[in-house]
Amino acid sequence: MKPNYLQGALAALCLTLAAAGARADVKRPISPEDWYRFQTVSDPRVSPDGATVAYLVTRFDRDADESRAELYSVAWSGGEPRQLTRGESVSDPRFSPDGRYLSFLSARPADAPSELWLLDRQGGEARPVSHVTGDIVGYDWSPDGRHVVLLIASADETDADAKKSAKTPRPIVIDAFHFKQDQEGYVPAGRRSHLALLDTASGTVVPLTSDRDRTESAPAFSPDGKEIAFVSHRVGGPADVGRDDIEVIAAAAGAAPRLIVSVAQASAQSLAFSPDGRLISLFVGVELKYQAYVADRLAVVDVATGKLRYLADGLDRLVKSAHFAADGQSILGAIEDDGYQYPAAISVATGAVTRLASRVVVLDLATAHGHTAVLASSDTAPPELFAFEDGRLRSLTQHNTALFREFALGAVEDIAFKSRDGTEVHGQLVKPVGYRAGERYPTILWIHGGPNGQDDHSLELAGYGPPLERQLFASHGYAVLAINYRGSSGRGSAYARSIWADWGHKEVEDLRAGVDYAIAQGIADPKRLGIGGWSYGGILTDYTIASDPRFRAAISGAGSANQISMYGSDEYVVQYNAELGPPWRDPALWMKVSYPFFHADRIRTPTLFMGGDKDFNVPLAGGEQMYQALRTLGVPTVLVVYPGEFHVFTRPSFLVDRSGRFLDWMAKYLAPAP
Repeated sequence: MKPNYLQGALAALCLTLAAAGARADVKRPISPEDWYRFQTVSDPRVSPDGATVAYLVTRFDRDADESRAELYSVAWSGGEPRQLTRGESVSDPRFSPDGRYLSFLSARPADAPSELWLLDRQGGEARPVSHVTGDIVGYDWSPDGRHVVLLIASADETDADAKKSAKTPRPIVIDAFHFKQDQEGYVPAGRRSHLALLDTASGTVVPLTSDRDRTESAPAFSPDGKEIAFVSHRVGGPADVGRDDIEVIAAAAGAAPRLIVSVAQASAQSLAFSPDGRLISLFVGVELKYQAYVADRLAVVDVATGKLRYLADGLDRLVKSAHFAADGQSILGAIEDDGYQYPAAISVATGAVTRLASRVVVLDLATAHGHTAVLASSDTAPPELFAFEDGRLRSLTQHNTALFREFALGAVEDIAFKSRDGTEVHGQLVKPVGYRAGERYPTILWIHGGPNGQDDHSLELAGYGPPLERQLFASHGYAVLAINYRGSSGRGSAYARSIWADWGHKEVEDLRAGVDYAIAQGIADPKRLGIGGWSYGGILTDYTIASDPRFRAAISGAGSANQISMYGSDEYVVQYNAELGPPWRDPALWMKVSYPFFHADRIRTPTLFMGGDKDFNVPLAGGEQMYQALRTLGVPTVLVVYPGEFHVFTRPSFLVDRSGRFLDWMAKYLAPAP
């Protein structure tokens, strides 16, 4: 890959400083090749005795050209982490109730179904303890460790036969309303997730649920081990979507499930019994038409009576990673709030929220034996594990510390400004490395996806993640704007819902106002403006360049502009029907929200379109259509297709390639003349 102008300038600057006798620790910009050195930390679990934290580290293997999640552990007291697995990827780590074993899911070989594996912490190799038909996609230990409830995604005979021989493919028969899902692909007839009970001593597996008209998820054992709570959904037509049926079933073959409560479907459901077994914590969604604007509410339900009670009812912020405290008096969680995500304790009795720390971004947490481990990040440090004690974070891992000491990163500051209609909008400004007050810089408006979600003070190393890309650009001399436009989370449900059935209007006004703010502050060079994003960030890029000709370069990743063409070709038909109605009901509304395609002749901005050819979240056709439109109009454009990739990329060479193209495209149009 040829270096761009900014890369060359920074390299020359480093050589000049070295020749002048400068210190040897001169920092450098982030390089696309650094993907091969990044390590993504995730999935913390605290051992039953509180002495150990297990977690996953995803590496990006250059030689194999694959990303691989491996199991690690670290002592609560600190010390060097231990790598416990090598080779095949693992997921969903758990400690057995007695703490002797670490369990995880893994497909070995990679194209085989996922099975449950056990690793004896006293020594030896991991061994499979399940042998089932279908993929195990979730599980939970019984309190005595004698059983594990398995969530098995089973296939019908047609799907199973098709997998046996790629030379004799069979038709994929569809019978469900929601029939496609990113990474999973098409959902064939008979593909349902059901519960089964594994005897850990004998390996015997017996089914617990088998209703072909239903699919289950999120199993959780009761504290006495006698019952299992789970979420059940009826599979059928449009009238069957949008509900979470919370049921319990005895942990024995032949038992019949019992409905506890039926609630509006949550965006990310999880269940947990209180320590005394009387309550189940859960999340409750909103009415179907607003479900795209995540506003799940934390609640508890009485197992005996089915009475539902909301907690933190007046919070108007999203609660994540909820876990009962050991005494059952509170639920620990992470609360998303205006650029941060802080840990909090929520009283089970009163619903009162106690903030446990401020101005932090806690992405995940786990608790056991009075110890709470958190996965936290900052503006300049990717997620690592910390012990959370007395409101303070104590470092447990430093997988990326040495690498990130090499980088020159931009300073991040909060910004606030008024949009066109007077609405106050918040976000962050990442200043370019070497920033000097009074100078103007090429500026990139980099837009987060969702729209639910927010730009915050973290630096995540995901397959696509605005925080990393913001610093990638800033380290190469760009100012970067991260705007939490209306539709974003972190500012309450009214702010999120304000774009309902009106896509590409208020968000674009907010984004344009953010650019105006940066220009007025004397930071952004109005003649060198760029824009880009992934997912809804790519969609908003299309909307914005069709509304504002100021941008000299654009990158639309996994985006779409002709929303009519997305109906039935992506995975969001439930949202479309509930929010916009089917296209034949209100064609004018669908044309309105598709204006970047039907008014592509307004676009003058050179645009790079990108996407994975297996993406069912925002199918590649969204970028292909806009690429073809701009080629027809004579606007400079390039389309880059990444074979085999879904919405979130995992192939390391493609992650490297994409980051390089980000830099090269912006440098081509925004870099100053040499």
